[in-house]
Amino acid sequence: MFKCGPDFLDPQIHAVASGAPVHNVDLGMCGEADIAWRLHRAACEADLILVEGVMGLYDGAPSGADIARRFGIPVMAVIDARAMAQTFGAVAHGLAHYQPGIPFAGVLANRVGSTHHADLLREALPDGMRWFGAVMRDADAALPERHLGLMQAQEIDDLGARLERLADHLERTGAAGLPPAVDFPAAPAPAVPPLLAGKRIAIARDAAYGFIYPANIDTLRALGAEPVFFSPLAGEGLPAACDAAWLPGGYPELHGGTLAANTAFWAGLRAHVAAGRPLLAECGGWMSLLETIVDTAGTAHAFGGLLPGRALMQQRLAALGMQQVDFPQGRLTGHTFHYSKADTPLEPWLRAQRPDGGEGEAIYRVGAITASYVHFWFPSCPAAVAALLG
Repeated sequence: MFKCGPDFLDPQIHAVASGAPVHNVDLGMCGEADIAWRLHRAACEADLILVEGVMGLYDGAPSGADIARRFGIPVMAVIDARAMAQTFGAVAHGLAHYQPGIPFAGVLANRVGSTHHADLLREALPDGMRWFGAVMRDADAALPERHLGLMQAQEIDDLGARLERLADHLERTGAAGLPPAVDFPAAPAPAVPPLLAGKRIAIARDAAYGFIYPANIDTLRALGAEPVFFSPLAGEGLPAACDAAWLPGGYPELHGGTLAANTAFWAGLRAHVAAGRPLLAECGGWMSLLETIVDTAGTAHAFGGLLPGRALMQQRLAALGMQQVDFPQGRLTGHTFHYSKADTPLEPWLRAQRPDGGEGEAIYRVGAITASYVHFWFPSCPAAVAALLG
């Protein structure tokens, strides 16, 4: 399975459902060559490739439609049919014809109220448009959400049962009647020099720091590094004899008390950077290095204090979009998505740029620490990653 766009949360669910890592495909963040290589490799290993879109089919630049058109991937439009009847046909027609060259395969109706409702939807479709079936409304199969999207897979205790119910619903549709096979031509795998050979990289990974692209871990291994995972939420400190550390994004603001109580974790980080060993902190990782995180009620929660300032949680989205940072080693792409703002006296070391050339997120460098709201896509420039962690 693949996920269009830079999302972390949907791929976690897909990984549980499919039993395999789920990689992102985005023409802006990942690039065409990376996507072509991943699709070809997947075609060699699997009988079925499923690519979930992002937002609506044509939303964004580049969009899910752009990927479908470029790689010839048939589009099955999953349309929320709640409170809709004949208009379903108009929406389906618009999706199929809004732009030329889309390999539109048909539609699947979601959140359908009854068999009669499903009949109305099917009858509303334009002549010749394929009907893949209807998935009925089922509260017991719905996936819980919070401010950044779906809840993390590890936080949904009954995720397996919910996925089984969804599988039962899909089994009763015609979605298994697949369109013709797609040829994904051979594409060269990226050449990654072993710039981090022999290095042990400590990586926080739990419900507080869970925003990790599987491709980033693959890139670290290709660079010759040994990833070593640990859980600050479980009371674990920085692993011994690590050469660098990475605090990914996530939800540290939801676990302030538990993280603050893990004094060994913070002491280990301080000793790590005092020894001049690199620490990369992304989004939630960057927030948790500040002195406090202030929640939306105005209550301040003490955090790491390795960097001066505070993170202020907002009711509304503070930033969203693709980012690119030009390092001496090359351009590292990524994205930003957060509901907080940083109040810090630190001066930026570098500035990311948006794809339109506008000013992006600040990148801070304090001693051995590199911190930013940007979630980096390591495959875009392994040499820059090696410089940050080497």
